[in-house]
Amino acid sequence: MKRILVPTDFSLQAENALKVAAQMANRFNAEIFLLHLLELPMNVVGTAASGSAVGGSLNPPEALYFMKLARKRFQEILQEPYLKDVKVHETVEFNKAFEGIMEVSEKHNCDIIIMGSHGATGFKEMFVGSNTEKVVRNSNIPVLVIKKEHPIFRVEDFIYATDCNMDNKHTLNQAKRFAQQIEAKLHIVYINTSNNFMTSADAKKCLNDFVEGEDLTNYTLNIFNDVTVENGILNFAKDIDAGLIGISTHGRKGLAHFFNGSISEDLVNHAQKPVITFKI
Repeated sequence: MKRILVPTDFSLQAENALKVAAQMANRFNAEIFLLHLLELPMNVVGTAASGSAVGGSLNPPEALYFMKLARKRFQEILQEPYLKDVKVHETVEFNKAFEGIMEVSEKHNCDIIIMGSHGATGFKEMFVGSNTEKVVRNSNIPVLVIKKEHPIFRVEDFIYATDCNMDNKHTLNQAKRFAQQIEAKLHIVYINTSNNFMTSADAKKCLNDFVEGEDLTNYTLNIFNDVTVENGILNFAKDIDAGLIGISTHGRKGLAHFFNGSISEDLVNHAQKPVITFKI
């Protein structure tokens, strides 16, 4: 983990994400790419794009004003004590939020995106509005969603929920690597529901087959019964006091098709704990 992308709108939630990113950067000797996107009216964006989006003579006054304002906010943030000794690349771009985040993450070959969230106020109101949903759904790299301030971001127990689909085994590998990086115990859990019920014996076999051949250490296999998958994940996390929840997403199909079935975006919305997603 050497390159961390942190999109910001300079809100408290975005700062909470940046504080976590700073801790991880210090821990792993990584650098942060702090990104602010200016979604200006199309006529302004078009004019800026035809000149130079970073201050060329053809930029309209509106573009220059917002650019200078963003630069000023960046300078204020960079003076924060929690960023001391952290290498931060500040970037301001004219682009739509989702497209800009994807482009910058690929351009700089980032390893993870860390984003802030308003928590239970609604998934649609997470950082950069509904664009967060698009980022979580489509990002090829893990997305860590932070709900609140973490003065010390240390995860001892990390849940990875699975439906044991062998086609999705590569996300287990991603979760394993992340757990090893943050030195957390990995709790692999299958949520057993009445709509997709398996006996304990079958569920155990399902989990054992899913992890077979993986070089796993410091982990547990778990079966948890609940009414729905999302409730099961949240309740299991509460039971073991997990510090982080990991889930897989199905790309363009979205979180609503998690587990090839139907899991509500409420899982990310209602979880009070940090959530990290891995693209299937």
